[in-house]
Amino acid sequence: MAKQKAKKKKKKESSVRHTGRLEITRNGTGFVSVEGLTRDVKIRPQHLSNALDGDEVAIELVSSARSSGRLEGIVTKIIRRGHEEFSGTLSCSERFAFLIPDKENMPVDIFIPLANLHEGKDGDKAVVRIVEWPEKSKNPVGEVIRILTHEAANEIAMNGILLEKGFSLHFPEEVLEEAARMNTTISNEEIQKRKDLRDILTFTIDPVDAKDFDDAISFRRLKGGLTEVGVHIADVSHYVTEHSAIDTEASRRTTSVYLPDRVVPMLPEQLSNELCSLRPGEEKLTFSVIFTISKNGKIKDSWIGKTIIRSDRRFTYEEVQEILEGKSGDYEKELHYLHQFAAQLRQERFENGAINFSSRELRFELDQNAVPLAVIIKESKEAHQLIEELMLLANKTVAIYMSSQTYKNKPIAFPYRVHDVPDEEKLRLFTVFALKYGYKFDLSTPQSIARSFNDMLKLIQGRPEQNVLESLGIRTMSKALYTTENIGHYGLGFQHYCHFTSPIRRYPDVLVHRILFGCLENEPVRIKNLEQLCRHCSEKERKAMDAERTAHKYKQAEYMQQFIGEEFEAVVSGVASFGFWAETVAHKCEGMIALSDLRSIDDFEFRERDYALKGLSTGITIRIGDNLTVKVIAVNVEKRQIDYALVTLPHQEELRPKTRKNSKPTSTKTKRSKK
Repeated sequence: MAKQKAKKKKKKESSVRHTGRLEITRNGTGFVSVEGLTRDVKIRPQHLSNALDGDEVAIELVSSARSSGRLEGIVTKIIRRGHEEFSGTLSCSERFAFLIPDKENMPVDIFIPLANLHEGKDGDKAVVRIVEWPEKSKNPVGEVIRILTHEAANEIAMNGILLEKGFSLHFPEEVLEEAARMNTTISNEEIQKRKDLRDILTFTIDPVDAKDFDDAISFRRLKGGLTEVGVHIADVSHYVTEHSAIDTEASRRTTSVYLPDRVVPMLPEQLSNELCSLRPGEEKLTFSVIFTISKNGKIKDSWIGKTIIRSDRRFTYEEVQEILEGKSGDYEKELHYLHQFAAQLRQERFENGAINFSSRELRFELDQNAVPLAVIIKESKEAHQLIEELMLLANKTVAIYMSSQTYKNKPIAFPYRVHDVPDEEKLRLFTVFALKYGYKFDLSTPQSIARSFNDMLKLIQGRPEQNVLESLGIRTMSKALYTTENIGHYGLGFQHYCHFTSPIRRYPDVLVHRILFGCLENEPVRIKNLEQLCRHCSEKERKAMDAERTAHKYKQAEYMQQFIGEEFEAVVSGVASFGFWAETVAHKCEGMIALSDLRSIDDFEFRERDYALKGLSTGITIRIGDNLTVKVIAVNVEKRQIDYALVTLPHQEELRPKTRKNSKPTSTKTKRSKK
């Protein structure tokens, strides 16, 4: 009897089915994130079937799952492919061909019938789309959609990076056809459903090269000394309906990807750059958060709803910054008011626990062939902060509203943007290190930790230890992500936060719009498998950031190859047991110095707790944040690697004979102009 019960229990356990997104590690093991389970389900390589990294799959839990403390499963069905395009090298014979993929976690070659080769030749670099994968076949069947061999090295590199990170180069035909059929006229019936703001002063502020304007600001004076400020966001969800072809593709991509020479949009250009973009002089459908502000700059009231606007002016950040610095220009009084209001919001945010890490953006000046001419380090100025604070305010306001909404006495599932408190062990190591410079941390509460960070960040400005403490402080922070569990946003100091302001380039914002509108209409919307979708969006965000970093490294290597043999001031940016990384001060290009190249000086020991390398005989210490001089000795653009040689150690004499003439660091502009 007991055996029969055990058999029934075993059978019941093994038949439990779930769906989720598959992630395959470099060693071939898969993990599936499943809504409702606290840990990912492990899938051994032999149980993956034909599933690939990023696929949405159905799995069955196996009876042996609980023995190791982690659930294990078997893939039973591929519901939807995460991506179907791969780059690689063609290997052709007289009867058939294969693509040998570049992607590390694509485990098999792709079979290509000769009819699908489309003029591809043996040895060509190509992009292939998987068209089918027969159930009992080891290899998928593919079709060549693009030959890369004769394209520029930059084009091959950028496309390879995108495909490696799982981002398609093309939209499916049904998506493009659906976008082409979109109705571009706004009916009177639709206007009647919305608050009409077309006669109110409205403008956009964006980067000079932006094409997708997804947010606008309105301004008007009210009676009694009140002021109205509106944040208006492109109403993407009006056009992109749930389960449409465009929506399905957007939910797969989840984000636009920004590389140095291109943007790979989440939505087709007909929507992102035209229909939804808040271009000046055009009537546009928007989702808005409108604030009524008192004489003393306090928010008295807010309103959330659907609107129609017409932007009066398109500003660049540079134009607004010039006006804020005193230059005369369009709507200067309104811009100065918004600047003061944003500055007040910013001050209150830091007083309430937000952490004031400085932000820095790296951009490249490119020629017509995408060759880098200069590296530009852009600091966040008042114009950027004006828009940033207004967007943060709108996001927070929406999240606060949604946190109070219920359906059948239960909170409505909603994709919050959250940020956890710092990792305890990382924080402990950091505070011990910071104490060596005299900075004490109060670790008693999350709020006191944030205050300690802000106090330190103020005091280190312009001091020698600024680089190291800012860099290491950021590394103690948790990663922000999307989830239905609202734990607040530690870094911003917000109890409630979401992403509402960029639906053209972020899929979570589209989900927020749908759920928010349902609540406003008293018709709550339930998104199926929302937590699983949140995990997918978080993962794709990380992959997009990886793609952007990788592309930047490629451009940095391409740029630095002209400086081989030259010397630059640099800062130690990382240390490891095999060497250290240094970043040039002039253009933030990071390269490696191997420990094997330092043996003539000393044998160095890696000291993880000190974030340093220490010479065993000399006591010489190389620590993150130290200033030194390096020489560019080798560059491998294809591998995105820069190798430096050490010229001077931190606080030490030069390592070469003093009779040699010093080479002065060459500025980015000067060197290029000489050529």
